Amino acid sequence: MSASTQRLLLTAVRMPTVTGIAWRPVLLPVSFAALVLLAWQELTVHLHVSSMLLVPPTAIWDVLSQYWPILFAQAWPTLVNTVVGFLLAAALGITLGGAVVVSRRIEQAFWPHILMFQLIPKVAVAPLFIIWLGMGPSSRLAFAVFLSFFPIAVSAATGFRAADRTALRLCQSLTASTWQTFLNVRLPYAIPHIFAGLKVGATVAIIGVVIGEFVTAQEGLGYIIMFASSAAQTALVFAAIVLLCGIGLMLYGAVALAEWFVRRWYGAPISVGGFE
Repeated sequence: MSASTQRLLLTAVRMPTVTGIAWRPVLLPVSFAALVLLAWQELTVHLHVSSMLLVPPTAIWDVLSQYWPILFAQAWPTLVNTVVGFLLAAALGITLGGAVVVSRRIEQAFWPHILMFQLIPKVAVAPLFIIWLGMGPSSRLAFAVFLSFFPIAVSAATGFRAADRTALRLCQSLTASTWQTFLNVRLPYAIPHIFAGLKVGATVAIIGVVIGEFVTAQEGLGYIIMFASSAAQTALVFAAIVLLCGIGLMLYGAVALAEWFVRRWYGAPISVGGFE
C-alpha cells in the first residue's frame, strides 16, 4: 500500500471523528430536547393527562400553526420593549461600572446604593413603577431596565477592576491619561466580564417586560399568558412561552455574536484575565 493511499485512509477514518466533535455542541442539546419532547408526548397521551394540566407538544404546535398571526403580532411589543430596555440597561450599566472604577468619589457615592438595591426583591418594586409611570409601556420598559441594569453594572465594574496591575503601572510610567489607560488596558480586560453581564441582562430584561405585561398590558405575550391561563387554555400558554423562549434565545445569540465580533476586532481570544 502506497504512502498516499495510507494518508487517504487515515484522513477518511479521522474525518468523522473531527466532524462529530465539531457538531457535538449542537447535536447533544438537540438530541436531548428531542428525547424530552418524545417522552413528554408519549406520557401525556398514554397517561391521559388532562389538557387543563398539561398538553402534548403536538397540541402546542397546532396552536402555533393555527394562531401564529395573532401570536406573532403580540410578540412584537414584547420584543421591542425587551430590546430597548436591554440596550438602555447596557448603556447605563457599562457607563456606571466604568465610572465607579475611574472615580473614587463616584464609587463611594453610588456603589453602596447599587448594592442595596441589588438586595431588594425586584418583583416587590414592580407596583411602584406602575404608580410612578402609569399603565402604559413606559412602566414595563423602566422595570426591564431596572432588572437588567444591576448584573450588567456589577459585571462591568468587576471587569474594569480586573485589569493587570503591571499594565496599569506601565501606563502611569508612560504618563498615559486616565482615558487612554481606560481604553487600552481596563476595557480589554473587562470585555469578558461585560459580556457575561450582558448575557445575564438579556435574559433578565425579558422577565421584566413579561412581569409588567402580567400587571398592566393589554398586549404582548405576557398578556396572552394571563388571558389564556384565566380561560384554562393551557396549549395557548405553552405556545406563548415557546415564543418567549425564542425571543430570549435570539437576544442571547445577538450578544454572543457581538462578543465574537469584539474578539475578532481585538485580534486575539479574550479570557477572564485579559488576552490569552
